[in-house]
Amino acid sequence: MIFSNTPRPETLKALADVKFTPFWLDDPAKPTPAPPLIENIQADLVIVGAGFTGLWSALIAKQTNPERDVVLLEAGEVGIGASGRNGGFVASSLTHSFQNGLNRWPKEMAKLVELGHKNLDGIEAAIKQFHIECDFVRSGEINVANEEYQIEELREESEHSAKYGEHIQFLSQEQMRARVNSPTYLAGILDPSVAMVNPARLAWGLRRVCLELGVRLFEGTQVMGLEEKRASIIVKTPHGQVEAKKVALATNAFPPLLKSLSFYVVPVYDYVLMTEPLSNEQHDAIGWRGREGLSDIGNQFHYYQITPDGRILWGGYDAIYYRNNQVSPHLENRPESFARLAEHFFQTFPQLTGLRFTHAWGGVIDTCSRYTAFWGKAYHGKVAYAVGYTGLGVGASRFGAQVMLDLLDGKKTERTELQMVKSKPFPFPPEPFRSPIINFTRWSLNRADDNEGKRNLWLQLLDALGLGFDS
Repeated sequence: MIFSNTPRPETLKALADVKFTPFWLDDPAKPTPAPPLIENIQADLVIVGAGFTGLWSALIAKQTNPERDVVLLEAGEVGIGASGRNGGFVASSLTHSFQNGLNRWPKEMAKLVELGHKNLDGIEAAIKQFHIECDFVRSGEINVANEEYQIEELREESEHSAKYGEHIQFLSQEQMRARVNSPTYLAGILDPSVAMVNPARLAWGLRRVCLELGVRLFEGTQVMGLEEKRASIIVKTPHGQVEAKKVALATNAFPPLLKSLSFYVVPVYDYVLMTEPLSNEQHDAIGWRGREGLSDIGNQFHYYQITPDGRILWGGYDAIYYRNNQVSPHLENRPESFARLAEHFFQTFPQLTGLRFTHAWGGVIDTCSRYTAFWGKAYHGKVAYAVGYTGLGVGASRFGAQVMLDLLDGKKTERTELQMVKSKPFPFPPEPFRSPIINFTRWSLNRADDNEGKRNLWLQLLDALGLGFDS
């Protein structure tokens, strides 16, 4: 199905009363922020950024060595960035899909699949161990074909991935619509390992655990820069500083403290809607009683899940890069993207016409050219980073944190020996070339979606170079 991008009047009416704030963060369970840093202190390990990567880094560092003095610095509040704004998919994939991993690291794919499943099991175990209430459920994810040419692609992935330890099930049109009823669905594949979660409550739960383990948290504390001393790093903030033996950078898409990272990561904005709760009749009209996450498989794709109280989260499609790597709160509200998403929603579920949206928001994704996280060290090994998750970091961030801690501690593990960990993505060009190249690539991907997946010469060149960009 080729989605129409022109919103109808009834679509715009569904957005009339929308609240421009992330649904997950609009929650009375949100914790009171910790005070900012206002003095000079010392620590064994400083972690910059209290999203999922930073939170997992702090938790694992304390579990590994309870005596380690860990300080966690956050410019805003815990989970305020991508960790509290995403679709709530917790995938086992470390490589942003099976096919992407196979294309890049075919010799390591079986190991990457194994480590990905262990990582997701570790997330589930921590949630149970520490009694984190975050609506975590292993309901699976279904990738949906909306065009005839996509059906065979899904069938091939389900068959090929089994050789590497995955258990992906092909669903016919009848099986697909028996699970979730949309006239646009032609087939699907189900990955039963994927979990759904309330991401903000997961972040807040990890925050609580970190504090219970003795992590010192300072919110409202912007890190201004790093300064190397002989045996330590000074982490500078507006009203205080931390002198630490090691520093872990978990800043995601926000301007990096290491200038070199700006060549490898571009901030891309993604937009999301949340509906009001469905009535019993509306729920019956679409089925969807299993709480599976769904996504279609175009280059510009939607992802969506249904919450325990019957709301539908609907996001994706647009992936907007703003010139000069802009990251700003005013970019989180983009009416044309919200209108387009709403129109696509009612094309997918026409039986829900009349349903209203309650929340609309945007968030910034740390996009890299290979789609997956990458790692590195700086300042003679005293600083390490994990960045580049490209929108699939809710699950992979725990693995990213483990690798970053391995690097800081100088440990040689099966994780650090992966070619995926040892390699870097291809850098993006600087401005003024970056914007036109990214925008032309997006245009080309849109044309491919409109032309049965056929890729133009530009996309074929990017494929040959191992580069990528999608929504």
